[in-house]
Amino acid sequence: MGSLDSRRAIYTVGVWIRESGQAIDRLGCRLQGKYYFQEQGVCRASMRVKCELMNLFDRAPVVAKDAFVAPSASVIGDVKVGQRSSIWYGCVLRGDVNSISIGSGTNIEGNALVHVARSSLSGKVLPTTIGDNVTIGHGAVLHGCTVENEAFIGMGATLLDGAFVEKHAMVAAGALVLQDTRIPCGEVWAGNPARFLRKLTEEEIAFISQSAINYSNLAQKVLRKKFAYHETDYAALVSVDRETPPELILLIISYQKGSERPLEVKISEVALSSWDLMSTEICC
Repeated sequence: MGSLDSRRAIYTVGVWIRESGQAIDRLGCRLQGKYYFQEQGVCRASMRVKCELMNLFDRAPVVAKDAFVAPSASVIGDVKVGQRSSIWYGCVLRGDVNSISIGSGTNIEGNALVHVARSSLSGKVLPTTIGDNVTIGHGAVLHGCTVENEAFIGMGATLLDGAFVEKHAMVAAGALVLQDTRIPCGEVWAGNPARFLRKLTEEEIAFISQSAINYSNLAQKVLRKKFAYHETDYAALVSVDRETPPELILLIISYQKGSERPLEVKISEVALSSWDLMSTEICC
């Protein structure tokens, strides 16, 4: 009984310590203000927004060092994430009764869900396998299916057990791909249930590849801690026209003896990774 009480006490102390750390982190963010917000690489290092890279039974996630897993995403159990792939905000990848494999350069966008099935009614084993340079749109649901290299799954689409999307195929936004449906290379399928719509053009196939590259580059910028208030490259990547912020004007009281006139410091650029001021002009 004493052993149980001691474990409870240790657990309670651990909760207090973790909550204290989160409170200190929030205080630091408030003091820094809007000019000093950075991601801390893979989200395991972030206390501000919790995400899970969690073991399940005897299975543990394996995430490449240069892959990005966003804060608030959950990667659970038997999941492998390849090089330069990215798992964005609110995603859940749960490899419990089977495995999830994600290739390199693939992006799984916000609030998407990837799960597995133990087997189909016919006894076929149903992990979820996603190839290289695949784009999975926001809010998509993939369950016990296969998506080959350079395929595109639109926002809100659902792929059921045994679905198979071939290379350079596209599932339109909101489509429902039924069990054991195979979508051939170079085709667009849409609707509920999903049916053949038309062939992809060469420009659309090129767009699929470029979309994956854009997301991979964006994820690498986040990992390099350049996701910040002044990041014009980030804005360009997501096609946002952002005006250069107005110059900041700081009034600093001179501490020189006999002088009480303030110095006007015009800052044209702020180094967000440190407190150093760059390209400053000091006017008396």
